[in-house]
Amino acid sequence: MVIKRRHRALSTAPLVLVLLAATGCESTPGARPEPAAAPSTSVAQPVTQVCAKPPAGPAEAPAGAVAVDPAVVGDLAAKTKSSPPNTTFWLRPGTHKLDPDRYAQVVPKQGNRYLGAPGAVLDGRKTNQYAFSGTAGNVTVQYLTVQNFVAPPDEGVVNHDSADGWLIEHSTIQYNSGAGLMAGARQQVRANCLRNNGQYGMNAYKSGGSISGLVVEGNEIVGNNTGDWERRKEGCGCTGGIKFWAVNGADIRGNWVHDNRGPGLWADTNNNDFRIEDNVLEANDGAALIYETSYNAVIRKNTIRRNNWVEGRKYADRGDTFPFATVYVSESGGEPRIRARTDKIEIYQNVLENNWSGITLWENADRFCNSPANTSSGDCTLLVKKTDLCARPAIATAPLYADCRWKTQRVDIHENRFVLDTSVVQCTVKCDRMAVLANYGTYPDWSPYQGERVAEAITGKQNNRWHDNVYIGPWKFVAHDPSRVLDFGQWQGTPYQQDTGSTLRAQGGG
Repeated sequence: MVIKRRHRALSTAPLVLVLLAATGCESTPGARPEPAAAPSTSVAQPVTQVCAKPPAGPAEAPAGAVAVDPAVVGDLAAKTKSSPPNTTFWLRPGTHKLDPDRYAQVVPKQGNRYLGAPGAVLDGRKTNQYAFSGTAGNVTVQYLTVQNFVAPPDEGVVNHDSADGWLIEHSTIQYNSGAGLMAGARQQVRANCLRNNGQYGMNAYKSGGSISGLVVEGNEIVGNNTGDWERRKEGCGCTGGIKFWAVNGADIRGNWVHDNRGPGLWADTNNNDFRIEDNVLEANDGAALIYETSYNAVIRKNTIRRNNWVEGRKYADRGDTFPFATVYVSESGGEPRIRARTDKIEIYQNVLENNWSGITLWENADRFCNSPANTSSGDCTLLVKKTDLCARPAIATAPLYADCRWKTQRVDIHENRFVLDTSVVQCTVKCDRMAVLANYGTYPDWSPYQGERVAEAITGKQNNRWHDNVYIGPWKFVAHDPSRVLDFGQWQGTPYQQDTGSTLRAQGGG
């Protein structure tokens, strides 16, 4: 499987945004907080602590199941090969091994089910690349620990080939290189521990097609990206608890996503129709949530705490004035022409507490279909079928002028609670921003989006609206471009007229 490299939109911010001002932040270079044992009592949502006490599988083989012997190397793969579709396999207690060849793997048949007994582990011994692969649909993996596989970057260990209809449930997938698992259409990932994998807990990517009907529910997703891929390959955009690519319809609910190196959840490039609700997103080094070059989402009733301390502080220490936020909406918005359960991005009834900044709505004016600055290489918006249509002179006129650009539009942010205590975050500046902005368009020379056109559109013409929120702490607001830092009165006043019905109490950040 080959994945074209996508780069974070943040990396394309122009150098003019970088200043050499002091940040006033206390930091320890290279320091990374220890994973939280449990959230504090102020978390609004209950958390699913799967990793501490995973549920045990059946102590005896179900009727008709094929028992797999851990004492026989390669027994699971051999019995899978010799058994018909729709067979249930029961892995006895103990450590199960594949043959000592990097490409040794289990290739399920349609409808197979793999059940782990208490203490059943499938161990790749840092030798095998993949645990479960192939294109068979409706495979189930339950109550099994899968660990120590060495998948290459961007590839996954469980459901390596992104087959459809899989159920991965009550399992622990840990200490693997690459991604713990891949995703296919109608996949359900429920009540698992996705822990300490080298790149992602899950890489929701399907080569040559999109994924629909994905459910990720009740999982603990912790400590992933142990390989620190952004440091090894700066700007790769290839890290996080979970990364989603071209997923059309996803329900992400009731998960505890914490202490991942990089972002917690990252939807990148032509995702649509997401519901992200009732999650606890906590203590991730980067943003809790990035929704990038994508469409139509509901983000509600999440508890979002202590995220972005590492990455936010890193950029601030460099003198960068960009408002790096804990919820980052980048070239994404509501689009009624694309079918979904909503026609906007609605962010409401969330609690955001002591993160590095709040919500940033951003557009890169130079990032559009067919532009050399489009870091989603080769991709175009869902409104234009052929990328090469986005060229002069047609791109300068309707409908391509609007449709060749991923737009941050129709974003409705309301009834959220934003709490900031700078003594907790340990900063004095640049960790207190709420923002809607774009850069000055400059590139390429045939771009119809040069100058302040995009900045003016995202700020005042694309129906991006904050209202009826509660702010506690010394919040500041950024509009149009990074140089326009506003107080609450200016943010509410003309011409921005944001946060109607909202309140701010500047003191008492707790």
